[in-house]
Amino acid sequence: MKDIRYMGIHEDTYGGMTPAGALIKDAWVLGILPESEDGKGWGHAQMLALNEKVMAAWAPYGSMVSNLPPELRERHACIYDAAIAKARTLGWPPQLDDED
Repeated sequence: MKDIRYMGIHEDTYGGMTPAGALIKDAWVLGILPESEDGKGWGHAQMLALNEKVMAAWAPYGSMVSNLPPELRERHACIYDAAIAKARTLGWPPQLDDED
């Protein structure tokens, strides 16, 4: 089996507008990863371990941004607003398809 590695959020589709990119952004929001860590070169096991940490960190908030304390809600808005702005400059189509 081929060892597939994550290309990093900055090289990901539309600058990280994928499930893996959302995982990295959520880890930044929740203070699990520093924003200097983009996941580049991470394998499946590392991404799975990060997912478990992110899910545990979201649990007290019911996985809802509106339940975050103000400082985390502001951090979320900053990180996600910047990601959306970048994605749009790269041609990201924000509409949802039937498969989304």
